[in-house]
Amino acid sequence: MANPIVLRSLDEIRFWSRIMKEHALFLSLGFTYEQKQLIAEAQQFIVIFERIEEKLARFSANTDIRQIQAFNNEVYQAAASIWSYKRKVLGLTLRCEIRHNNFPLLIDHVSREAAYFANRLKELNEGKLAPEPEAIIAENVFFLRIMADHAKFIGHLLDPSERKLVEQAREFSHDFDQLVFQAVDLDSMRPQSETVPMLDQFLDQNRVSVASLRDFKKTARELIEACRIKSNIHPLLADHTFREAERFLEIIDLFEASLNAQSIKG
Repeated sequence: MANPIVLRSLDEIRFWSRIMKEHALFLSLGFTYEQKQLIAEAQQFIVIFERIEEKLARFSANTDIRQIQAFNNEVYQAAASIWSYKRKVLGLTLRCEIRHNNFPLLIDHVSREAAYFANRLKELNEGKLAPEPEAIIAENVFFLRIMADHAKFIGHLLDPSERKLVEQAREFSHDFDQLVFQAVDLDSMRPQSETVPMLDQFLDQNRVSVASLRDFKKTARELIEACRIKSNIHPLLADHTFREAERFLEIIDLFEASLNAQSIKG
């Protein structure tokens, strides 16, 4: 039987390496012509993560755990490096040392995802397959913020004349901001004895909201690809945000399976 750490490691690297590569592309497209060095650095990261994807194809579910741990360490270094690059760009932006077309919140957003990716690889090499119940809320907060950010970016990148879609994006932004605050409240008031029932309800509520946003992103992606709405949204960016919503739904399912398994053991 394949080692679950191996399977999860390959899955995380397959998903997040593509995300990191696309982040580098999106940042490079947002820089101005004069910012050649930053563009070149972004393009180097595209190459780095393409090589990781090529190497990933050589591994399988039956690969020895020690090889996977070594690969996790290698990818961790790449994730940590692109995180540093993103934070450097954010610092330059906030100090007004450079001006370009990447929102500061977007740069912070993509750096949070790089940090999450690096941390997941570290956890897997420590043998941590799924978070403990008390960590599930924090991870949901991370993804709820990601979804809220996506709604904000979509709203800002749509042409102002697309009033109905802009309003829908704003409504999703508000809804997910409220879910973040609700999750923070739940974390502070959660009685230890009622962990599983409360988390089950919390995850069910999040699933409904994420599925609704996922469907909105899917429609927006299809309209953008067909050139049926006016926006500054790259078709790949539309697909990128859709895939991240799909990922959140998968993670909610994993959390619920983990909670059910712990409930049975208890």
